[in-house]
Amino acid sequence: MSNLVPDPLMPAKDLCEIFGVVDMTLRRWMEDDRMDFPKPIVIRRRRYWRKSDIAAFQARQSAA
Repeated sequence: MSNLVPDPLMPAKDLCEIFGVVDMTLRRWMEDDRMDFPKPIVIRRRRYWRKSDIAAFQARQSAA
């Protein structure tokens, strides 16, 4: 048995609340290569992001 802790997934709704944006803004960020926004994992046509990917994105934005 491994001791790996799974990386929680966050749905688009949660990201919209965290960043204070609407879903269309998330879509625009994904299309803009300059934003370097993480690509989602799609499960049953719903988008989810790894919490660690979002934390890394926030760190990059804070450093810029």
